[in-house]
Amino acid sequence: MTTDLGTLTTAADAWDGMAKEFNKLEKAYKRDVHGISMGPAWIGLSADAANRRFDITLQEYQNAQTEAKAVASLLRDAHTQFVELRGKLKAARQDAVAAGMKVSDQGVVTYDTASLDEGTRNAYHHDPDFQESVRKQVQASQNRIDQLVKDITDADKGVQLALNAVVVDSNLLDGTSNGFNGQAQGDIEKYEAENAKDIANRLAAGDKVSAAELAELRRAFRDNSDDTVFSQTLLKGLGPDGTIKLTNELNELAYNDDKRHKAQYLELQGGLADTVAKATQVPGSAADAPPGSQKFKDWVAGDDGRFYRQWMEGVSKYGSKNYGSETHPLYGYQSFVSMMQHSGSQYDDQFLYQMGDTLIAAEKQNAGIFTQWGAARDGIRADALDTLLSVMSKNPDAATAFFDPSGNGAGVDHVDNDHLHYLAGSGNGTREWPKQIITGYTVTEIDDPLSRTGLGAALEAAATGQPPLTAGQDPWPEVPHSDGQARVMHGIIQELKPGEGTDAPVHTNLRQPLANALAQYTNDTHEILSGMNASYVRGAGGDGYFHDGDTAHLAVSQKDLVQVMRGLSEDPDAYATLHKAEARYIDTQLYGIPEGATPSEKSAPLSKAGATLGAYTAIREDVINDERMAGYSEADWKSKIAYHIIGGAVTPLAIRTGGTSIAVGDALQRGVDTWAWQWGNSMKAEADATANAAVADLYLDANNQLNTMVDTWAATRTDVDTTGDASNGEAGTFTNDILDGHDRGERTASKYLTDTTN
Repeated sequence: MTTDLGTLTTAADAWDGMAKEFNKLEKAYKRDVHGISMGPAWIGLSADAANRRFDITLQEYQNAQTEAKAVASLLRDAHTQFVELRGKLKAARQDAVAAGMKVSDQGVVTYDTASLDEGTRNAYHHDPDFQESVRKQVQASQNRIDQLVKDITDADKGVQLALNAVVVDSNLLDGTSNGFNGQAQGDIEKYEAENAKDIANRLAAGDKVSAAELAELRRAFRDNSDDTVFSQTLLKGLGPDGTIKLTNELNELAYNDDKRHKAQYLELQGGLADTVAKATQVPGSAADAPPGSQKFKDWVAGDDGRFYRQWMEGVSKYGSKNYGSETHPLYGYQSFVSMMQHSGSQYDDQFLYQMGDTLIAAEKQNAGIFTQWGAARDGIRADALDTLLSVMSKNPDAATAFFDPSGNGAGVDHVDNDHLHYLAGSGNGTREWPKQIITGYTVTEIDDPLSRTGLGAALEAAATGQPPLTAGQDPWPEVPHSDGQARVMHGIIQELKPGEGTDAPVHTNLRQPLANALAQYTNDTHEILSGMNASYVRGAGGDGYFHDGDTAHLAVSQKDLVQVMRGLSEDPDAYATLHKAEARYIDTQLYGIPEGATPSEKSAPLSKAGATLGAYTAIREDVINDERMAGYSEADWKSKIAYHIIGGAVTPLAIRTGGTSIAVGDALQRGVDTWAWQWGNSMKAEADATANAAVADLYLDANNQLNTMVDTWAATRTDVDTTGDASNGEAGTFTNDILDGHDRGERTASKYLTDTTN
């Protein structure tokens, strides 16, 4: 931290000065010595021999200048890196101190209790929650400082590697055994990439690689995960074929040959994946310049797109190559895309789009290329297309562009899009999802248990603009959406709705992610199910969405929405996700009614709430009365609903809005959990499904739920008369409004589900 980094630039200036001196010597030697052998006065064998020697010496003067300039450039590169990293480390220390911590000279972070006032110090010593909060703060600061120290160490080793390599004569045929380096480079990352390429190629070939070399390869990946020069130089040296072989070798080592060091090999996979992510960045976006558009074609054909063009050509060539056996094939696409999963970086949206098109084209040409033949390989899924969709879900904008039914690009750059129909639809022109083939005495074909998991994640991201929710996260019911996101959500419903009858079958692995997505449109589904907003009726007959300011709103018919929600509700967790989001939305609507509102201004939201919950009642009863029950017993289904709805508070979800984000969660729940938790203790006190099912019946009973909702809301207001009972008084009138709405909503939804009601 106290090193004078200015000495690096001083040294660089000296090396530039050395290059100038060599240039003077070159000119003098060329004039006074080399020129003798070139003149007419000296001919014969001795002149030829001298000329060859003089040529070598002249070249050495030129090489010396190249090497000196390269060293100078490396030193300046090192100075830039060290100044930036040290600045980040200083900032991290200052942030820790500002947060009430101390940082020792050795970088150890502790809580500065000495600076606390007496009251705060006393609270700290006696409050376990306070102590836990401090512990997390200290750990977070320590982790940040430790990582930055590690980054500086990695950079230092990279500089050392480059300075050692730059002085090595890289041309063994130039007449000198160890002369100056005429191919010296002034970029640290190029030397790191060349060294990494050597190790990676030997590893891919199955050659012995030392532990020290593996550690160096991991360091190089860490230090250069965000450097284009390193990434493209390394991948040029490996090529797609070498990259796939390296992936296969790392998988073999991690899962079979050297399981003790599995974490290290998976870390190398992550480094390789980050390298691919950085090397394949494309300017612009898939929404404006999708693959196939003129803009995209022009860039790929130019000098800037040369690496990308050659790389994608190689991926197409080697992706369909079988690296396994005839009976247990392993295609390059499967290895390559599985490796991509390990990246901590975000892949470019146009690259993901083109990869999707490439994989679709590959399976259309070879229908069995993504079928799982025999035992599954650890770390590699057979269905490379579904794996890619899982990767795509981490870049929501890429997923939205990939599935937008309206296509992407304007004018001559417009490219049509049938990805949503091909992957999520049914019938002609849609994907036949790969199976697993087990061979033995007989050949057995079974469904892939992971089928459509990637699709579900990608559709959730595409329709919401958010990465897929993780375990313990609940969707927030009122998220702003773009036109493309709304088109995708509308398109999903159109693809899933039944062609005939009322049954909308939804694949098991799609139910929860699509419920997560649809729940983030609860502000729209609430209006659609209540049937009281003309804008949604008009929108459903048009493009499937309409605008309210800058926000796009989903618009589909009541019938389509109810039938798709019914299909999702085969999974009790999916039903509970939708129901819980609806309850939260109703809560925000009720608590948003201003004090002093007229009776009609109060009753309208209550009537809508009742109608919407009536639709949920109809869906729930239809599922319960269906003998199939998707493998659940009635008690199990109800129990899981109760557990999901009643259990716990929502984990805050960050919502992106115009480049910024807002956090929603506990603070915005207001009173919704008040009435949910009334059943919480009963739920938790009984462990068996039958008892929990009874709790669900009590909780979801219309009279209990709606009465409690109104009573809880009315109790917080000064402008609602809560005297009397449900049969009289203002509160009683509002209860009747919501119950009447419930009956209306249930009747309407039930008619859309008549054919599946037993």
